[in-house]
Amino acid sequence: MSDVEHKFFTLDDFNLRDRTVLVRVDINSPMDPRSGRILDDHRIRRHLETIRDLDKAKVVLLAHQSRPGKDDYTTLDEHAIRLSQLLGKRVEYVDGLFDSHVRTKIRNMKAGDKILLENTRFYAEETALTGEPNWYKHQRTHIVRNLAPLIDFFVHDAFAAAHRAQPSLIGFAEVVPNLAGRVMQKELEDMGRVFREDGHPRIIVLGGTKIDDSMEVAEHMLKHDNIDTVLTTGLMGQVLLMASGIDLGPGSTDFIKREFTDHEELISRGKNMLEQWGERIKMPLDVALNVDGERRNVSLDGLPSEHTIFDIGLETIRDYTRDLRDAKLIIVNGPAGVFEREDFSIGTTELFRAVAHSRGFSIIGGGHSVAVVEKLDIEDEIDHISTGGGSCISFLSGKPMPGVEALERSKNIFGKGPFQSR
Repeated sequence: MSDVEHKFFTLDDFNLRDRTVLVRVDINSPMDPRSGRILDDHRIRRHLETIRDLDKAKVVLLAHQSRPGKDDYTTLDEHAIRLSQLLGKRVEYVDGLFDSHVRTKIRNMKAGDKILLENTRFYAEETALTGEPNWYKHQRTHIVRNLAPLIDFFVHDAFAAAHRAQPSLIGFAEVVPNLAGRVMQKELEDMGRVFREDGHPRIIVLGGTKIDDSMEVAEHMLKHDNIDTVLTTGLMGQVLLMASGIDLGPGSTDFIKREFTDHEELISRGKNMLEQWGERIKMPLDVALNVDGERRNVSLDGLPSEHTIFDIGLETIRDYTRDLRDAKLIIVNGPAGVFEREDFSIGTTELFRAVAHSRGFSIIGGGHSVAVVEKLDIEDEIDHISTGGGSCISFLSGKPMPGVEALERSKNIFGKGPFQSR
């Protein structure tokens, strides 16, 4: 049980024994399109603690898999099999969402039973209602109107989808008490430390290929003094070098122009960032070029080059790791270079290891970043590994989070209700 004061209910706030609890999880997993087998059950494992803590309840699981048009857009029967294996208890797959046979199944459940309903995205209203939350419209969907009368509580454990406004995520907020599951609770507590604690220095490392997302995070956190220093790597670092007036050469410049139709806007935005917070933003001091498949380190004086930048250079690695060593809080989103290729994985590997060895509180977010952590086998040395990519970016950027807003809204409504508190 956490001692953090919450704006939302958690599993610790109610006696859920014998109650019917609808649990929204995010078990969207990579699948083999030919065999239909799950290739990676990492996201499924994340929710085991929540499900186990509800062992005395009647648990109805709600989830999605992929989206229409994708090869892995499929039913959830394999997910139920994998959940059963991991829990050591049967999780029954039910091929429907709010059909009459589904409702009958829920009514006949006994304490300890667990069922997994059909892929929520098989139903048009799940994806039709997007954008700003319209609480009344979500509440009036067939999903909510048919399931709400059968449940006592709704548990939101899908942090990775908390930046979306969809009926299965926010539609129950005003109908039954909404509780944060263990995944959601940990995400909000740990990432909330970024905005709650005062220890310095506070550093964020931004890399990868999603320049727009990185800029939004940096702008928000610098503006509100949530961070002391931004260490830029990846394409973010390259665009800021361009914004500072450095000619990278056709190898990298042409790639950026090809990949980003708004590259001029990104460079202009980078110039504004450097004008406002230049003393708090660090850019690479040197880079590693891909010269016919081999790594060649060059200083910025060695640019422009016809070859493409694939990593930060050794001097930059030394400079950045010194900063990370003494940081009190570290956030990392995105690799430093093309880490999939061994010669160009050095920057990413060294920075991530420096984060793992730092005594500061560390947060890793983004799919590629999580993959690096797993590859280096340093999960136990990172304080918090976020389950969400887009939701992590939204949280750190200060964007609205409908899933979180729904939890807070529900507590405001049901906070003084006639419910069994522990």
